Amino acid sequence: MFAITGITGQVGGVVARALLAAGKDVRAVVRSAAKGAQWKEQGCEIAVAEMSDTQALSGAFSGVDGVFILLPPNFDPSPDFAESRHLVGTLRDALKQANPPKVVCLSTIGAQAAQPNLLQQLGYMEQQLGSLPMPIAFLRAGWFIENAAWDVEPARTAGVIPSFLQPLDKPVPMVATADVGRVAASMLQQAWTGKRIVELEGPRRITPNDLANTFARLLGKDVRMETVPRDTWEALFKSQGMKNPVPRMQMLDGFNEGWIEFETPDQTIKGNVTLETVLQSLIERVG
Repeated sequence: MFAITGITGQVGGVVARALLAAGKDVRAVVRSAAKGAQWKEQGCEIAVAEMSDTQALSGAFSGVDGVFILLPPNFDPSPDFAESRHLVGTLRDALKQANPPKVVCLSTIGAQAAQPNLLQQLGYMEQQLGSLPMPIAFLRAGWFIENAAWDVEPARTAGVIPSFLQPLDKPVPMVATADVGRVAASMLQQAWTGKRIVELEGPRRITPNDLANTFARLLGKDVRMETVPRDTWEALFKSQGMKNPVPRMQMLDGFNEGWIEFETPDQTIKGNVTLETVLQSLIERVG
């Protein structure tokens, strides 16, 4: 039995389906019974637990062979990351109480970066959970190709996609969520001791221009990228409702300047899902 958090999302769902396909039992950790209904139909055990509820999480993580942790994303955090720090503390206490035989956590490329940026939330998670006594692994994944879901509409309607990743010919470590979930499920079925870090990217690095060119082929029309000037980001993000856009801007700077990178880029695991496969799926999903 494996307890899976974030099962209603893209990565957690892939982890669960891969484990079920391998004949493993899955406990879906969800916020409500309604959210777990579809997983119950697939044979999963359901554990209802808010990510801020230590006791409920401890119960969900008890009596299993392993736990998959996905920290809920927060793209507009408080300046001190108070929300994520609270959730990490809750997760740490719950895991310490439950003491599962192993834990796999979804982390991120650049979790080790010292410069302030949005991804420090996951760096903090690694620091706090990494001191737990059970075997724990952090899966540091590249930029999700599925972030291009936001690009489908402008590509289709205007043929111009605004890009915060710059310059447009700079390769970025990207990966499909299908690869992330598949690798996480495989890690849960492995044995190791102590703390482990696995870094994962796709079969090749992708430039913003690669994204535009692939959209062009799939849509059968001209599509190009257009950089969004750096000095307009803060006002733009605030106009979209963000209260504290600085960490997000710092993260983008990190990718663009190259200091958000894998800790051991020559030792990354390579996924096999292509850019074309993901973009085709996104186009079909958006309709």
